[in-house]
Amino acid sequence: MLALSLAQTDLMTLLVFGGVALLVIFGAVVLILAYNVFGLWFQAMMSGAHIGIAELIAMRFRKVDVRRIVMNRIRLVKAAVEGTTKELESHYLSGGDVDRVTLALIAADRAGIELDFKKAAAIDLAGRDVLDAVQTSVLPKVIDVPAAASGRTTIDAVAGNGIQLCVRARVTVRTNISTLVGGATEETIIARVGEGIVSAIGSAETHLLVLENPDKISKAVLGKGLDAGTAYEILSIDIADVDVGENIGAKLKAEQAEADKRMAQAEAEKRRAMAIAQEQEMKAKVQENRAVVVLAEAEVPKAMADALRGGKLGVMDYYNMQNVQADTHMRQSIAGEPKPAAQA
Repeated sequence: MLALSLAQTDLMTLLVFGGVALLVIFGAVVLILAYNVFGLWFQAMMSGAHIGIAELIAMRFRKVDVRRIVMNRIRLVKAAVEGTTKELESHYLSGGDVDRVTLALIAADRAGIELDFKKAAAIDLAGRDVLDAVQTSVLPKVIDVPAAASGRTTIDAVAGNGIQLCVRARVTVRTNISTLVGGATEETIIARVGEGIVSAIGSAETHLLVLENPDKISKAVLGKGLDAGTAYEILSIDIADVDVGENIGAKLKAEQAEADKRMAQAEAEKRRAMAIAQEQEMKAKVQENRAVVVLAEAEVPKAMADALRGGKLGVMDYYNMQNVQADTHMRQSIAGEPKPAAQA
């Protein structure tokens, strides 16, 4: 019995010491965490942010950058801008940039731009720079058309009289916060403005009208509402430079004339070939007809022989005919005419 009592006493002692050790360890962990967050808690309390120590410790366990959350919460409170600690922590855990969102909210509030934390966080998570968007809303930026990254220096268009104009423009825009998420980017603005410039120059009767009043291009382009569906609002379009390029109309006419000349030459060559072929056909027909004549002339001596035998033709008549033929041959020789094949 004594041994059993001693064993129970030892077990109770071990349990007590074990419990005390666990309490000491737990207390040490709590003290360490409290020590780490105490300064932030005290700073938040003195700033009116009111973040509890338990909440700060819980952030530590959730692997949240407590200092960043506390500092941004203090910024929002001091700027009198809405934004809770939970919203900041949630945005941080979502992979957002709480620093830029906080600064964007404060800048928007100071500029009188309507922007809440939910929308700012959505813009940030969508991959847009929300702070830059707010700053652009306050201080508009200038976009060059064409963009330097495109490798081109001017927008080239042809007026009604065929003269090419090379234009450089500058577009002043500011961010439209309401359409920032899902809105088209700068590339769309550049493309639309370039298209509008080409259309405006092309509708001008002569290039002189454009050179006299470059603002007509700006007015024509602005009137088309090119910022629809984009993340920006176009404030102005200014023509920075207009240069006269090539006479595209004359160049096209010259190329057309050259093409017409080649077609005419091809047609002439075709007609020449047809004429040559027809000439050869006619020569063949002449030779064919001559052969018929030769065959006919070959029958003449036979007919004369029959006439002599039958007494229808006398000897004197035959000699007279020979004299006439000789005289005819002489006249043909003098005239340069060829003799008939049967008599050659």
